[in-house]
Amino acid sequence: MVARSYAAPPTPWSKSLAEPEIHETAFVHSFSNIIGNVRIAENVLVSPGTSIRADEGGPFYIGAGSNIQDGVVIHGLEEGRVIGDDQKAYAVWIGKNTSITHMSLIHGPAYIGDDCFIGFRSTVFNARIGKGCIVMMHALVQDVEIPPGKYVPSGAVINNQQQADRLPDVQDEDRLFAYHVVACNDALRSGYQCSEDESCIALIRDEIAQPSDSNGKGSQPSRSSDNSYSSMSSITAEVQQQVRQLLAQGYRIGVEYADERRFRTSSWQSATSIQSGRESEVMDALADCLEEHSGEYVRLIGIDPKAKRRVLEEIIQRPGDRVSAGAAKTSTSSTASYSAPAVRNNRSSAGSSNGLDTNLQQQVRQILAQGYRIGVEYADERRFRTSSWQSAASIQSDREADVINALEDCLSEHAGEYVRLIGIDPKAKRRVLEEIIQRPNGKRPSSTSSPEQNGSSDRASYSAPKSEASASNSSTSLNRDTIEQIRQLLSQGYKIGTEHADKRRFRTGSWQSCTPIESSRESDVLEGLAGCMAEHSDEYVRLIGIDPKAKRRVLETIIQKPN
Repeated sequence: MVARSYAAPPTPWSKSLAEPEIHETAFVHSFSNIIGNVRIAENVLVSPGTSIRADEGGPFYIGAGSNIQDGVVIHGLEEGRVIGDDQKAYAVWIGKNTSITHMSLIHGPAYIGDDCFIGFRSTVFNARIGKGCIVMMHALVQDVEIPPGKYVPSGAVINNQQQADRLPDVQDEDRLFAYHVVACNDALRSGYQCSEDESCIALIRDEIAQPSDSNGKGSQPSRSSDNSYSSMSSITAEVQQQVRQLLAQGYRIGVEYADERRFRTSSWQSATSIQSGRESEVMDALADCLEEHSGEYVRLIGIDPKAKRRVLEEIIQRPGDRVSAGAAKTSTSSTASYSAPAVRNNRSSAGSSNGLDTNLQQQVRQILAQGYRIGVEYADERRFRTSSWQSAASIQSDREADVINALEDCLSEHAGEYVRLIGIDPKAKRRVLEEIIQRPNGKRPSSTSSPEQNGSSDRASYSAPKSEASASNSSTSLNRDTIEQIRQLLSQGYKIGTEHADKRRFRTGSWQSCTPIESSRESDVLEGLAGCMAEHSDEYVRLIGIDPKAKRRVLETIIQKPN
């Protein structure tokens, strides 16, 4: 890394000639300028075109894992200081895992806490912004102290304390967005460092030049302690996405392993504890564990540190597995099935076994992770026609293992009937989801089955307009359960959105929005969905349920995968 950094010039108020201190794991682009007493901590990304000048006021501090994007200016007045988290005086303090985005101006005295997001072309001057705040685009924050966890909308001018105290709270989707920006920029930092390391980039070029063998086992770059690119390449994209979601919700990550004998008796052993909450460090630790226990079962644990309970248990490696870069889940879900006894994972072709498909398991996890409860209802053919559903045995537990077992028992008990999954908000005492998960004769919705396996009765007749389809064999269709899910969302007053991602963006969780669906009429929504699926037929497409009042997402589910 050849960064343009300079000592502070001698001035009437300072002749210290202080120079920047840049941690070896940080990446500072050569087209940026850093002057004076600036301390840059580990794993920081400083993008091209930035100007960080501690020549008038100083010192500056930029915390670990933060990113300073293109065109950002950071400067400070000769007088005026803030107290940093280390109880020392600074002209500008920027905390950990914070994003200062394109063309922003941070002028000291200024304090920006951990896990903050400062939007495009926004200005912060003579202000203190608390931990976890989000300042959107073209905003001005001046002469105020913003409490932690507050949201500043685009174009807002916040220049008196009354305005600051009345700001709304940050929502969960805002936190997830801010975390996603940090994660993407951390990946960019690793990529830039790899591009400057001849041994690292040579391995990548070899991977590109040499196609994978018949088993899909291409060469993998070796992992180093400060390069998350190669550590993430040994973990599937789905597991990486799951880890990001857990961390974004404030959960901790744990790992357990077991050999064949211990697995049969469910005697799992704990791997080395992962103390960090940073994605790159968690991925490194996961990759190390998978490598250390390559011939054993390994499962991922999601932990709620406040409630001191597990929110997720999922097997991510089995004996004989070799996970390569960009590997995806197989239709038998060998890397993502729940750790129930092995007999439950051996599904028959008739589709009447007790195992749950991975999409249903993922949906249960998402519901539980949002603090909702799970219920089940069933109906025979006659009751189904009159919508006279009956409640199954109540599921009191919110542990995933207990819920999965209860669901499997219910599906077995009512094998010849309709069964639907209920998501319940215990605080609002209302339903947030109703979805059929089994039909008579044991037929269940499954995105991993082919249409021939599902049978014609499990497919909806709705399809995209012919002008959208390239041929009759490639027309985009929505399965019946997706349509039912859309009806339920619309009936509850929610809006529908769609996002798409190619394989590269899917691996990094960088989804892009399809054309917005403004209408709440079912036919318009289905047409919009089918249009998005047809336009992005070779990409991942996911359905979004949006609560317009709370401005948050109530559902995210993948409805199309490549090929």
